Order: sequence, then structure tokens, then C-alpha cells
Amino acid sequence: MTETNIPQRYATNPAQIPGMSTEELRETFLISEVFVPGEIRLTYTHHDRVVLGGATPAGTTLTLTGYPEIRSETFLEHRELGIVNVGGPGVVTADGETYRLVTGACLYLGRGTGDIAFADDAEAGDADGGAQFYLFSAPAHTAFPAALVSPGEGTVRELGDQLTSNRRTLNQYIHENGIRSCQIVMGVTQLHPGSMWNTMPAHTHDRRTECYLYFDIPEDARVLHLMGERQETRHLVIADRQAVISPSWSLHSGVGTAAYSFVWAMAGENQAFDDMDAAPVTELR
Repeated sequence: MTETNIPQRYATNPAQIPGMSTEELRETFLISEVFVPGEIRLTYTHHDRVVLGGATPAGTTLTLTGYPEIRSETFLEHRELGIVNVGGPGVVTADGETYRLVTGACLYLGRGTGDIAFADDAEAGDADGGAQFYLFSAPAHTAFPAALVSPGEGTVRELGDQLTSNRRTLNQYIHENGIRSCQIVMGVTQLHPGSMWNTMPAHTHDRRTECYLYFDIPEDARVLHLMGERQETRHLVIADRQAVISPSWSLHSGVGTAAYSFVWAMAGENQAFDDMDAAPVTELR
């Protein structure tokens, strides 16, 4: 078992939000450093017991092991894991099987998977930079087989409209009609040029925790991520490759100063993608 600890974020409730400063909000819900060269960085949130983070090989091989916080000899002893590569080509090795992930590919590893390692794909060269693996894990009560999906091979949904600045392509990878999992639902959304809203109206998932990883944000751009309750909203200013935890009670929506992409991932009561409660903009305060 590794001696490295996972920083923890404890569960919150809506009554805490009005008294929080900007810094307190960021310390509670924003993960500002997800990808650190040569490291695996993880954060444990007590909202639905999700663990999220990044593995950035940077020319090395990184091994995902057990952690004291989850009381396991191996990371997936009683968990499952969704992986999306948001960097250059990479390789994940799991129990001797090799999976090559191009940019935007998604890999699912089920409960009971033992040895897991991350590396850059030497065969692909470094034209697109090194791999950056985004990791999202939740407890699992049963095992499902490993599965790899390349960009565009999942369930693709075209949503929104240019007139409302939210035209976007949504790729569903791990879901009830795609890659099977115990409770993870995961995919990638890409906004079209000229669109900045990632969803509208804002909504909640009262039965699930959702986490966003924002990426492909230009260096001089930011995303304003809305959170909180309908009558008590707040916002977080988010830069490229930062993640945000959205508890089940918090609405979420975001608008950028330029187009961007994001990985969305959920865990909780069910896997129905459309199980959400809309919060029309006319109701927000």
C-alpha cells in the first residue's frame, strides 16, 4: 500500500454557501492542480465517495496503487475507474493488458482490476505533447469488464443552438446504454466555435454528484462556473485543466470567454443521463 495520502474534501450543505468567501468556495469545490508532470494527483470528496484527479507520466511510468484513505491494497479493490485522456497519446496497462488512448479516448476499468500503470505512447511520438489522464473513481459493488472507446465511437448527441451560444457535441462513453459500469456516468462535451454556455438552463442532479474537468480553455480565457442553490447562486472562475466538484444539491452551468471542452462525470443513485431538474435562468438569484 502506498504511503502517499489523498487530500480530502468533506461533504457540504447549502446552508454553508452564503457565509463562504471566494477563497473558501475555491478551497472547498475547486481542484486547481489536476495534472502535475511525473505525478498522480488525486482528491477524495465525501460527496458520493468520489475520487478524482490526474496522471501525467511526463516520460515516466506511473503506478496507481492503494491509499490509506480508501483502505485497500489495490486502488480498485472495491472501486471502479473511468479514464479520459485529455493530452497527447498515452498507454494504460491494466493487469497485463495494454490500452492505447488517443486524445479524447475513454477507458473503463472495473472493480477488482489489480496492477494499473500510465505512460506516454512511445510509438506515437511527442508531436501532441505528453499524455494527461483524467481519473474519476467511485465505489462499486460488482465488476464489469474493461472497455475502451475512441472519440466519436460513443453515443454522440448534438445539443443547443448557435443562437443561444450553446451549440455543443456531447459524447457519452460510460452510461447505461454504452460502456457498462456499476454507477459511473462519464463523457466529453465540446463546444462549437462561437458558443460559450456548457448547458442552459442550469440544472441539478439531486441523486448524483457531478464533477467537471474543464480543458481546451485558451490561456487568456476563463470559464465562470455557476453553483449553489437557485436563490443563492455563486460562481467560480476556472482556468484550463482545473476541476470542480458539484454536490447533488448544487446547480451547475458555466459560460466561457471562449469555446472550450469539458469532461463530465457522475456517480450516485442512478445512471439515467436525463435525470436532472432544470433551474431556468428566470428563477436564479
